[in-house]
Amino acid sequence: MFKHIREDIACVFDRDPAARNTFEVLTTYPGLHALLHYRVANWCWSHGLKYLARMISFFSRWFTGIEIHPGATIGRSFFIDHGMGVVIGETAEIGDNVTLYHGVTLGGTSWNKGKRHPTLRDGVVVGAGAKVLGPIEIGENGRVGSNAVVTKNVPAGATAVGIPGRIIVKNIDPEVNRRRQAMASKMGFDAYGMTDEMPDPIARSIHSLLDHMHAVDEKIERMSTALGELGHQECTGELPKLETELDDIQASKD
Repeated sequence: MFKHIREDIACVFDRDPAARNTFEVLTTYPGLHALLHYRVANWCWSHGLKYLARMISFFSRWFTGIEIHPGATIGRSFFIDHGMGVVIGETAEIGDNVTLYHGVTLGGTSWNKGKRHPTLRDGVVVGAGAKVLGPIEIGENGRVGSNAVVTKNVPAGATAVGIPGRIIVKNIDPEVNRRRQAMASKMGFDAYGMTDEMPDPIARSIHSLLDHMHAVDEKIERMSTALGELGHQECTGELPKLETELDDIQASKD
C-alpha cells in the first residue's frame, strides 16, 4: 500500500505542471487526499472492517468533495485533478496511470447486485464533467471528452464525446487519408481540417462520399479496361478533367 502511495504522489508532478514541491502536494491537493483515504479504506474493506471503511470514505467525501467507495478497485499512479464532485462506485475498476478531472462520475445504471460500474483500463483519461455509466469498459489509452455521457464500451485508443457518447476512432490508415485527399484534390475540394477524428457528422459524410467516389472511379476503370480488351475503343479514353473554381481563377489571371 505504501508503495502505491509513493507512486500516487509522484504521478502528480507528471500530470500537473502547477505542482511545485512534495509538501504543497501533500497539503493542498484534495485529489491526493481522497486517494490516500481510499487506500486506507480499501485495506479495511478487504480485511472485513467494512463499517470502518465506509466511515473513512464518508469523512473523505466531507473533507475533499470526492466520493470513492472503499470497494472500488484502483491501480497505480491514479490521478484526480481538482476533484470536486468526482464519484466512483463500488464495483468500478480502474487500471494504472488513469486520470480523472473534476465532476466525473463512474456510476451504475442498475440496482442489481454484482458488477454495475465501469472498468477503465490503463492510461484512460476522463474529461471534466463526464459520466461513464454501467458495467462498460473504456479500453486502454481511451479518452472520454468533457461532459460526455458514455453508456457503451469504448475501444482501446478511441475517444468518446457528446451526449450520448459517440465513438471517434483514432489512427486512421494513412493510405485511406492519402486516398481521400487525392480524391478531394481531383474534385477541386479543399478538405483542410476535416479529419476522421472530428465528431462532425458533415465531415464524416464527406469522407464517406470521397470513399464512395474512389470506389466508383476504380470500378469504371476496371470496366473500361475490360471493354477495351474486347475491342470497344470508346471506353478507353480518359475522363474529362473536372473544372474547378481554382481553374477559373487561374484562367482569369491569364
